[in-house]
Amino acid sequence: MQTILDAVLIGQVAPLGTQGKKSAIHKTLVHERVRVGETGLEGDQQHERKHHGGPEKALHHYSFDHYAVWRDEWSNDAAGIERFRMPGAFGENLSTRGIDESDVCVGDVFRIGTAIVQVSQPRQPCWKLNLRFSRDDMSRRVQDTRRTGWYYRVLEPGEMGAGDAVDRLARPHPQWSVARLLRVLYVDRDDRASLEQMAALDALTPSWRKTAQKRLESGKVESWASRLDTPSSQRADD
Repeated sequence: MQTILDAVLIGQVAPLGTQGKKSAIHKTLVHERVRVGETGLEGDQQHERKHHGGPEKALHHYSFDHYAVWRDEWSNDAAGIERFRMPGAFGENLSTRGIDESDVCVGDVFRIGTAIVQVSQPRQPCWKLNLRFSRDDMSRRVQDTRRTGWYYRVLEPGEMGAGDAVDRLARPHPQWSVARLLRVLYVDRDDRASLEQMAALDALTPSWRKTAQKRLESGKVESWASRLDTPSSQRADD
């Protein structure tokens, strides 16, 4: 079955949370075709470019199939569950059904509309998801469930819009699904054989390869606290 792009979303930098932290995580649907360049969709913004956006994170793709699971897990939270009715809750640019982290491999090349893109890395959730969902554990839940989505680098600029086919053109690393990368990073954290392969995986974003190499050299897992835990300055009760 062919995968169809259900939604394209862009966002502007705006206050997030009660302390006014700036972010462009809030994405809204675009109803016309959008130009795609090296750093992403025309009109889409990122704040703190050191950690967000750039050529290796030009587009974030998230499976809408995950939304039904999130709704089930939030069934006792009527207000929160409404966030899972429409795409965009996780700051994604592209939304589809029928494929997820287990179906997509790092290095996969896709034609979407007239653009050619390549899977560069899984998403690593950060504490801004906690502010987005008003839950201090949300970033960790995304990481623990490994429902993170993935990023593309843009190989050939073009245009895309809802209804376009998502056609896979190449799969250079069929053994390295996004799901496997996430498992090695977060679950099988001392699997040295897999870490050695990750460190040499040419299609994987350099920062991920560097993380694998550091683990091999140090024998230690890097701390995730600064990425996942909401800073005290951003908490509503501070």
